[in-house]
Amino acid sequence: MLKNNYLSIYAKSFNWAGFFLPKKIYLKCSDLYDFCRTLDNIADNEGEIDIKKNNLLNFKNNFNNQNFSDPIIKNMWSLIKEYEISSKIINDLFDGVESDIKSEVKINSKKDLFIYSYRVAGTVGLMMAKILNVKDKNSLRSAIDLGIAMQLTNISRDIVEDAKNNRFYISHNFDSIKETLNTADLFYESSFPSIKKIPFSFRFSILVARRVYRKIGQNILNKKTIENYNDSGKIYVTKFGKIIQTLLSLFDMIRLSLIKNKDHLRNEEHQLINEEINLNERL
Repeated sequence: MLKNNYLSIYAKSFNWAGFFLPKKIYLKCSDLYDFCRTLDNIADNEGEIDIKKNNLLNFKNNFNNQNFSDPIIKNMWSLIKEYEISSKIINDLFDGVESDIKSEVKINSKKDLFIYSYRVAGTVGLMMAKILNVKDKNSLRSAIDLGIAMQLTNISRDIVEDAKNNRFYISHNFDSIKETLNTADLFYESSFPSIKKIPFSFRFSILVARRVYRKIGQNILNKKTIENYNDSGKIYVTKFGKIIQTLLSLFDMIRLSLIKNKDHLRNEEHQLINEEINLNERL
């Protein structure tokens, strides 16, 4: 029996994919998610902005001071030391969460959208890849891409909920949603070839997570109009849908074995991020 954790409570799609990981690695990925979810909760919970900022600062200070009385901090530091995760990646994640703790959040350019998505999700993909013992630089860049793709999917799904919290990452119209999900698809595609560099026993889980999360975007597009989208509530993949995507991931395993290694495909977007953040220093 796997431990009851944030991953099993908040991240049904990731938890589904996690069943295909060895238990030891699943638990390490769960420790990472617990840390990231704790940060998200600080930003997302109801309360005054100043209180949230203070809560984030206190947690960051406890983290930097290695306050191991908090098991989430203790477990995260164990991952950092075992897998040599750069403090720059952690600081990028803190910066992303801090950017959400404002009276109003509004993103006005693709560059800012990519930077934000890297900070709150590309960092997680990168740390996850390190836990999965990925060493190849292009594969680490592709792990960032998968994180960004998933965040763009989240943003496209959560427009109504985000607006209630005065967060406006993209415009509230269906053309903007389609454009964002088309961009997400580019990142999903660029993440695929480098999955071949992930150790074989971990590979299928990543393919499943990629497919299930991409299916969320397809379900959003199936709403076809902003009116249907607004009336749909939270859009997700059903259990039966996850089974279908898992079976399709078996074909991805075969396809992956047949493709040749490719250079990283999203260099233009990474260059935009690199204008503020040196990604090479994080790999």
